[in-house]
Amino acid sequence: MADDEILVVEDDDTIRRLLKISLRTEGYRVSEASTGAAALALVEANAPSLVLLDMGLPDCDGMDVLARVRAVGSTPVIVVTARTQDEQKVRALDAGADDYVVKPFSMAELFARIRVALRHRESERHGAALPAVFEVDGLRVDQDARAVTLDGEPVHLTPYEYRLLTVMVENRGKALTHRFIQSAVWGYPAADGYKTLRVIMASLRRKLGDKPATPRFIATEVGVGYRFVGE
Repeated sequence: MADDEILVVEDDDTIRRLLKISLRTEGYRVSEASTGAAALALVEANAPSLVLLDMGLPDCDGMDVLARVRAVGSTPVIVVTARTQDEQKVRALDAGADDYVVKPFSMAELFARIRVALRHRESERHGAALPAVFEVDGLRVDQDARAVTLDGEPVHLTPYEYRLLTVMVENRGKALTHRFIQSAVWGYPAADGYKTLRVIMASLRRKLGDKPATPRFIATEVGVGYRFVGE
């Protein structure tokens, strides 16, 4: 954590100061910017471990900053904004944001999402998105044997259900849009892909004993998609 630098891009002085103090208390190094131009200069100069990005900046839209950051590398970006419309969340996530936090937010939740994003970055650096055997909360996915068990009992999945589960696990902790999941599972976002995805997801959840209201493994991100919550 001491080696992780977080760039806070926020034009509100009060929020930026609060984030800076809180992050430093957690042991992170912090750099800050109040404009898109300053943020991009710091990304290029400092190569931060993660960017917390506000969408409403005085000199440009945060989406422009996100696009530029994505064009030059894979630095994790968590959007922190007051914009609450589902289509804006989807747009940001489809453009490459790793996560999306709406103001006002819980600092504890933000820290948890930062930790998840940084763990993903380390996994990608070491080329290990999903280990040969992944286990969490009684769920066991054996990639080599292509076998899934839950609490020691075999779970019989269709090929699409298995692929959907591995996509969710490989991106655990991330809010995945319907479009991203469709592309990852089918190779393209099909015309009726949303309906098909909902059917396959419902079947997968049923086989995992997962209830949408109290998710054990897969949570619904309303208006966006799904998130694998097990770590």
